[in-house]
Amino acid sequence: MKLKLNKKYLSFYYEEMADQVLDLKLDLKKTALMVVDMQKFFLAKDGADARAFKAAGQWERWEPYFDRIEQVTVPNNKRLIDCCRKNGVEVTYGRIACLKDDGSDRCLVQSTVGWNNILLPISNPEVAMMDEIAPVGDEIVVNKTTDSVSLGTNYSELMRNMGIDTIIVTGVVTDQCVAGTVRVLADHGFRVICVEDCCAAPDMELHDMELKIMNIVYCNVLECDDVIALIEEGAKEN
Repeated sequence: MKLKLNKKYLSFYYEEMADQVLDLKLDLKKTALMVVDMQKFFLAKDGADARAFKAAGQWERWEPYFDRIEQVTVPNNKRLIDCCRKNGVEVTYGRIACLKDDGSDRCLVQSTVGWNNILLPISNPEVAMMDEIAPVGDEIVVNKTTDSVSLGTNYSELMRNMGIDTIIVTGVVTDQCVAGTVRVLADHGFRVICVEDCCAAPDMELHDMELKIMNIVYCNVLECDDVIALIEEGAKEN
């Protein structure tokens, strides 16, 4: 399938590619979807993060992010997940969940003071994915105490065992756990697609900049509609 490059996400290194066309094909038997950290704790408007922002008088600042999650990110993830399930693409999930109630098993990235001080024991019901996009059946869910799914778990090994060579990445937040996952997957030798409108960050400038930095070198940044079209094309060929 031939796709025009999104000029918005071309960095200095790749500006000369603005008029080029991507020719992408997916072997669906070798493709998986990874949904990163789309958990109630972080994303539900009545979840722990939202409650904390409201209690601290910061809701006005954070509300646009939660609106994007509700109106764009979750609906597009649902569309993509439904498409993957229909066409035989493996759906997988990575989520933040420490095994110790006190969080002593967390890496430093998730136990420092400030935004990254995430204490989410696996016993907390809000560790679950948002209801609309929750895993079904035997879909793989890996638990991490790091930002990168593929560094903090045996996810890459599992995918290799299953013959997967291409991973479609969605989730939150774009400039942290999504970016960490994309970069390590790329270093592990996978072809990676990051779906722009299936991701979100509290600051859209950070969202756009991170995607611009990663595009071409670590992944191909595409829109949800384009990825669905790629999958549907792959289904016809298979």
